[in-house]
Amino acid sequence: MNAYQNIVSVASLIGDPSRAKMLDALMGGQALPAGELAYIAGVSPQTASAHLSKLVNGKLLIVESQGRHRYYRLANAEVAQFVEMLEALSPARPVRSLRQSEELIKVRHARTCYDHLAGRLGVALTNAWLERSYLSILSDREFGVTDEGAAHFLRWGVDLRASSPGRRVFAKRCLDWSERYHHVGGYLGARIASAALANGWVERMEGTRALRVTERGRDSLRDLYGMDWRP
Repeated sequence: MNAYQNIVSVASLIGDPSRAKMLDALMGGQALPAGELAYIAGVSPQTASAHLSKLVNGKLLIVESQGRHRYYRLANAEVAQFVEMLEALSPARPVRSLRQSEELIKVRHARTCYDHLAGRLGVALTNAWLERSYLSILSDREFGVTDEGAAHFLRWGVDLRASSPGRRVFAKRCLDWSERYHHVGGYLGARIASAALANGWVERMEGTRALRVTERGRDSLRDLYGMDWRP
């Protein structure tokens, strides 16, 4: 199979509306059961099973079995990056109800993009780090961390000397679909998001990948960056 056929194959998998909804639901980095993904996509369990099999065979999802249940999640960070990029290039999502409007506001405000911070929060933090020279722009794909930045991230509880990114891009420039600017992904983005959750600065919201910035988080944003963060 040549490169063009590979592109067509992946595009056909993502281009189906039901499969696109399933992929979007998994962008928070969590694993979800087939039944919940069927409900999200608005299809029957049988139809969902067929869609999920195609996504697994296409290496976009992986499946894990726990007892009688099968849980699906994105195969890796590269899949999440690709989906986020497509969402950034797509027209704005139509809003057809008050509930959809409220959910979209929350997701735009602060969310996870696979395993890192995104939305207005992720972009605001990235801009603050660039303005303070904690980050530099190495290329179209990657940020760099300065010595000042490495020292600063210790205040988050992130010691960049203590571990290695392995095969992941260290600080990926990830195009944010709602803000149309870049936020920090990759290994650094994952470490920062984990620290924000562990510090109690953000909390996951049930049933969505939206995040709630806590009072402690607002205090930290004010102390560290002079941000007056409002929902």
